[in-house]
Amino acid sequence: MSKKRRQTRSDPTPIGIFMAGGDPSILVPEGYVRLSDNPEVRMAIDRIADLVSSMTIHLMRNTDEGDIRVRNELSRKIDINPYSLMSRKEWMYYIVHTMLLEGDGNSVVYPTTRDGLIDELIPVPPSRVTFPTLPENDLGLTTRYQVSIQGRLYNHDEILHFRINPDPDRPWIGRGYRLILKDVVGNLKQAATTKKAFMGDKWRPSIIVSVDADTSEFRDQAARDKLIEQYLGDGKSGKPWIIPEAIIKIDQIRPLSLQDIAIHESVQIDKRTVAAMLGVPAFFVGVGNFDKEEYNAFIQTRIGPLALGIAQELTRKLLFAPDLFFRFNARSLYSYSLIDLVTAGTSLVDRNTLRRNELRDWIGMSPDPEMHELIVLENYVPAGQLGDQKKLNQGGGDGNG
Repeated sequence: MSKKRRQTRSDPTPIGIFMAGGDPSILVPEGYVRLSDNPEVRMAIDRIADLVSSMTIHLMRNTDEGDIRVRNELSRKIDINPYSLMSRKEWMYYIVHTMLLEGDGNSVVYPTTRDGLIDELIPVPPSRVTFPTLPENDLGLTTRYQVSIQGRLYNHDEILHFRINPDPDRPWIGRGYRLILKDVVGNLKQAATTKKAFMGDKWRPSIIVSVDADTSEFRDQAARDKLIEQYLGDGKSGKPWIIPEAIIKIDQIRPLSLQDIAIHESVQIDKRTVAAMLGVPAFFVGVGNFDKEEYNAFIQTRIGPLALGIAQELTRKLLFAPDLFFRFNARSLYSYSLIDLVTAGTSLVDRNTLRRNELRDWIGMSPDPEMHELIVLENYVPAGQLGDQKKLNQGGGDGNG
């Protein structure tokens, strides 16, 4: 039996699409455009990763009176030194950046232990991670999945798997933004290519000189240069031109600009689309001006939920005690002025809700040993001395009459 040979294409030459009637150097970029190569996508994702990695990670304990912060070696391990080769900020930045960009919605961390305690939380490059499909149960559902790291399989509860945008068919696997941003990124790449061609185009003349002479007289370059030198000069001295009116006529031409082909408007729209899909304010990608309210809403609606997903994965994989959980502190990310902090803090101090040392910590000052007590009312007396006020004792008497 003879084997059928598969037909392959032997010509690897890339194909580009030229713009009709335009400069041959202005063409649609061929090939796949990676998200990591797009400046707007990189700016937005870098800002998200930078903000998430800037938050401290608190180990919290749930009590009957509310959640309290726990400070021990476990909290220090996660918040200070999760991986010996990176700082905690770099470690968390890598996780978020990989999840949003290179990992296509997924980021895997491999934990190691020593003497029963957490030793290293090693981030795994996305190129070494795959998610093999496991057999389904009788209902066609999957109750567990595995992660392959360099060909070695691990159960889902043996690794930390951070993800976003669950896949409809495999909800335990995340999805990135590669497909939904493909066309927009292509448009921005095309706009950049066209702009570069226009800005680098040096052969378009800025003026046209009409000469009353025989065509043959200016057939060669030397004759044309002689005319320019004789009547127009080199154009560098700034002197006025003296030209014979009946022989030479000069017209100024206006070359096609970027505004004529509406590149600026289309780029603005595409940048806003990128910002909307990634959930960041448009001014993060260079559109519009900074807006405090929009930025604070972004921290609450985008950074907060993203950090919550990471904290929940850390909690369910690393903690056994049912009353312990991890939480990111997002308060430091909001756009506050010093006046805002002082005003809000003073109101809480007046209402016996905040200690003055806590307020000093808000504004970056060291604690004062004389400012630890709670104070209330307009006289700012300690809470334990409220009953000693004369106005509460009928004008300072002994209270017997």
